[in-house]
Amino acid sequence: MNLIVIILATLVAGIGSVWLAALLLRVGVRSGSGGVNPQHLLSLAAGALLATAFMHLLPEAFESRIEPALLFAVLLFGLVFFFLLDKAELWHHGHEHHHGDAEAKAGDAHAGHGHDHGHDHDHPHAHGHAHSHKPTGGGSWAVLTGDSVHCFGDGILIASAFIADMRLGLVAAIAVLAHEVPHHIGDLVVLRQSSANQRVALVKVSLAGTMTMLGGIAGWWLVDQLHGWLPYFLVLAGSSFVYVALADLIPQLQKRLPARQTAAQVLWLVAGIVLVTLVSRLAHGEHGHDHGHDDPRHGEHGHVHKD
Repeated sequence: MNLIVIILATLVAGIGSVWLAALLLRVGVRSGSGGVNPQHLLSLAAGALLATAFMHLLPEAFESRIEPALLFAVLLFGLVFFFLLDKAELWHHGHEHHHGDAEAKAGDAHAGHGHDHGHDHDHPHAHGHAHSHKPTGGGSWAVLTGDSVHCFGDGILIASAFIADMRLGLVAAIAVLAHEVPHHIGDLVVLRQSSANQRVALVKVSLAGTMTMLGGIAGWWLVDQLHGWLPYFLVLAGSSFVYVALADLIPQLQKRLPARQTAAQVLWLVAGIVLVTLVSRLAHGEHGHDHGHDDPRHGEHGHVHKD
């Protein structure tokens, strides 16, 4: 049963985030009024990731009987590990969207989307291209490769959360969905600039999104074989979410803005936290959450083994 739920959740998080991104692009993602502000999406995603990590994944891991100092060491290792993956151009996927041209050309919803990390180095997902330049086919495949790697990793993290607790898995899937939407918006814009056929761009990014499901299956098998290591997997998942939020998303929000826009960013950040909390409470009501550390059916770390 767990595997079926994991497959469904990873499909929703992986492909659903792509289709939601395409829908937002159709509605119009722009910095001005009359559209969806990408800064709000980044704030929402950052809040969801931080809430999932600090309110769910890490507390779940620390309820095990493993020495807290060891789990904190794993957390530190995870942050450094994802930083190195970032350097290896495999994990970094923050997208900053500038839309000056799009606002000037209301009839062309996608003509003015630019992407710039504001970093001094390039990544597969760094889209610092001028609006007049179209990326080459090789550049678009670099985007898809990095996207696929990250989606596969997200699937493993979601599977780890589901195996620990159904409620935790749902929360993790929602958090992944939230932070992948702004990321896929950037991918779709880049691929649409390199291809005249917008449907082809959507299909390519959707195929990359299916890697989330494959990662979920791999994670289900891996965690099942190494169930005693589940708390470590949860800590690594938490470190991934914290890294993405603090290294990718929040830095893009650290700009001097009018008080009204700053307040809007904070409100959307809080909305992400509230969203995760509500999903957790709803799932808790449906599935219950009992660690039952004294129940003999539980393993060494107090988590129910899969049927």
